[in-house]
Amino acid sequence: MKTADEVQAVLDALSRQHPGADTELRYRSAFELLVATILSAQSTDVGVNKATPPLFEAYPDAAALAGATQEDVERLVKSTGFFRQKAHAIISMSQALLERHGGEVPRTMDALVKLPGVGRKTANVVLGHALGIPGLAVDRHVLRVSNRIGIARSDDPERVERQLTGALSVGWWTRASDTLILHGRRICKPQPLCEQCAVNAACDFRRASGRHGRVAATASRKPKKAAAERPRRAASSRRSPRR
Repeated sequence: MKTADEVQAVLDALSRQHPGADTELRYRSAFELLVATILSAQSTDVGVNKATPPLFEAYPDAAALAGATQEDVERLVKSTGFFRQKAHAIISMSQALLERHGGEVPRTMDALVKLPGVGRKTANVVLGHALGIPGLAVDRHVLRVSNRIGIARSDDPERVERQLTGALSVGWWTRASDTLILHGRRICKPQPLCEQCAVNAACDFRRASGRHGRVAATASRKPKKAAAERPRRAASSRRSPRR
């Protein structure tokens, strides 16, 4: 696995390739982002962004959504997939917010993950984007990209989160997650576009797979050491319905 300096160099290069990386979910409050992130499980941000405006018009806050009927919410979120489970999750989450936190989204990881339907990934998204508290969300894109490049080495999201946060300064955590997610969506797809990648010279997957093509830029600050590392293939990731 790469050193902290090499991890930072990779993120520097990727952030130049994807300037202004940010969540693509649309929201106006921490509550809306919390709901939207729960709905994004096994769905696309584009699809969620189409479903949430009528949902939030009908149920603008935790108090309103906590009193909603399952049937009404199912109808509004049906297009996001797994709509029965998601409707139940966001209603239950809203009820818990109302009972435990007066309807306000809590500002700690411990409190967030105790809410129905909320895992570390969702909590980190909300903390980092809506509450201004650094958090590194690990989804399937972050797992795939970080393992392929060699800046993390695990298929367990929490372990990858610890590895990345341990290598990066706190101010980089949210930005790093957004950047890796965009890179996974645009370039480092399941069938990667290695010739378009800004860090392909430093990528373990490219060396191990024997892929060739134009090297856009090297992200390693210590290329001799990086080249001497034993290449490994990326670990596979599994998609979890808990966000």
